[in-house]
Amino acid sequence: MKPEIAVLGNVWPDAALSALALEFTCHVIGRMAPAERARFFEGAARQVRAVLTSGTVGIDAATAARFPGLEIVAVHGVGLDAVDLPAMAARGIVVTNTPDVLTEDVADLAVSLLLAASRRLPQLDRYVRAGHWPEKRPLLPSRSLRGKTAGIYGYGRIGQAVAGRLRGFGIDIRYFQRSEGPEPRRRSASLRELAAASDYLVVCTPGGPDTRHAVDAAVLEALGPEGILVNIARGSVVDEAALIEALSSGRLGAAALDVFEDEPHVPAALCALDNTVLSPHVGSLTVEARLAMRTLCFDNLRAHFAGRPLLSPVFA
Repeated sequence: MKPEIAVLGNVWPDAALSALALEFTCHVIGRMAPAERARFFEGAARQVRAVLTSGTVGIDAATAARFPGLEIVAVHGVGLDAVDLPAMAARGIVVTNTPDVLTEDVADLAVSLLLAASRRLPQLDRYVRAGHWPEKRPLLPSRSLRGKTAGIYGYGRIGQAVAGRLRGFGIDIRYFQRSEGPEPRRRSASLRELAAASDYLVVCTPGGPDTRHAVDAAVLEALGPEGILVNIARGSVVDEAALIEALSSGRLGAAALDVFEDEPHVPAALCALDNTVLSPHVGSLTVEARLAMRTLCFDNLRAHFAGRPLLSPVFA
């Protein structure tokens, strides 16, 4: 008899779900009508032994409680701030995620956003499309990347991958995180000190209560009117109201954001600003990364039900 799995979120292509259904009985919650969902939680949910979810959807204690037989939560993503880890641990539910397989593509996007903001690519695109080039309208010059300093908040796998790319542009690297980490001579004593020493601040730290609004008005003020903020981590890390104020008043030069506090809702004020580059949380949205993430997710489920060691446990 195939193990029963509840699938949360909407990142699952039909082909992936069809492949999963060959080995597991899948209940795709997001595709159920309200009446069907109610019947599911009244009955079949009791047989569910695994939850497959995304990093942004996660699973909270109340949802997990609706699956009394839950054994494993497989997270399609690296971030775990949407997963109630203490609640899972208290019930002995194992949790896995997908580190490493998306590192390079997320780092690529971080650098792409920084380049777009620094060289003002969206503004130049609009300039050409609007027909301003033949009119010879004045253009604001951008600034060279060479000789600048990038401060990286969170110097884990992705942060170090971003650093490696930026060094190729002649950019000096500094970082901040609570633990000392590698290259201790490059570590700033605080996030505010990092911002003050940097031309660019790239946010790569995990989300969650410990980092909520860590990038606040004081940090943005320290980054300064020529500074650029890049966030490919979690929207909760940045105080969005303070960011809008800093960008609007000219106390911050620009921001390039892939994540937001209330996704998928982006404040109209951010959209209206000319000194922003905005993308819809697509750091891992490449064919290669998504395939590798799904494969790792599914392989963790297979390993669990076969009694083999998990490939990427958060805890087990």
